[in-house]
Amino acid sequence: MTVTDSLTGTAASVHPRSAPARIWNVVRLHLIDRRTYIGIPWLIVGMAFVITIFIAQIVGFTTGGLGTPDAIEGQRYSWAVLSPQWYLVVVGVQAISFGFPLALGFGVTRRDFYLGTALLFLLISAANALAFALLTQLEQLTEGWFIDTYMFNALWLGIDGFWVDLFSFFVMQLLVFFIGASIATIYMRWRMPGMLVFWSSLALAIVGAVTIITFTSNWPAVAIWFGAQGIGGIFAWLLLPAAVAGFGGFLALRRATPKN
Repeated sequence: MTVTDSLTGTAASVHPRSAPARIWNVVRLHLIDRRTYIGIPWLIVGMAFVITIFIAQIVGFTTGGLGTPDAIEGQRYSWAVLSPQWYLVVVGVQAISFGFPLALGFGVTRRDFYLGTALLFLLISAANALAFALLTQLEQLTEGWFIDTYMFNALWLGIDGFWVDLFSFFVMQLLVFFIGASIATIYMRWRMPGMLVFWSSLALAIVGAVTIITFTSNWPAVAIWFGAQGIGGIFAWLLLPAAVAGFGGFLALRRATPKN
């Protein structure tokens, strides 16, 4: 479009920033605080790794069986590999509750802010998934970092190979980010009444599902269904709640107002 210079009377072209540029600026705005999005999560991973080493060595010293198949299999049930996930839910909340008022102050639209935040979640999820998948492979290759200690090769990781590990961790990261973000948007849009309705509805849905499955004696069928999906299939299904949380958060934020 063109505007007229008030002093010279000449026409000048004005090219507003493209949508991708505006969205990328939101990513950059978030990453001013790299400590929250990158530093602290990996600090938690490092602390969990050190603690895992100490615990494994103590157990191995007292039992004399650190490198045995039973000991290695036992370490697979450690949840240390999920240690940063609980914090990342909070990061999802902070990205909306702290970033949204700041972005509006800079003239960012709600749409661009949410799309930029979603892009940030995608990028961090992809980077973390790649890192964890590679660390799982390294842990396997070095047989527990040469000291029979396993943290990343645990739970479902390391069972079906690199690509399944990469995909599953990526989906899990997206899920926790968007859950946190959607909770924050619900609060911004409807405040405490919205939170009460959300948590009450979620609790009723979970209890209702458990009740129906129990009263119909379908727990064996549920277990068979989950077993048939495989690790990759289960996490593919988890893309659905991640998408619902992401899209629901977008709809809620369109009419949300920052907290005073």
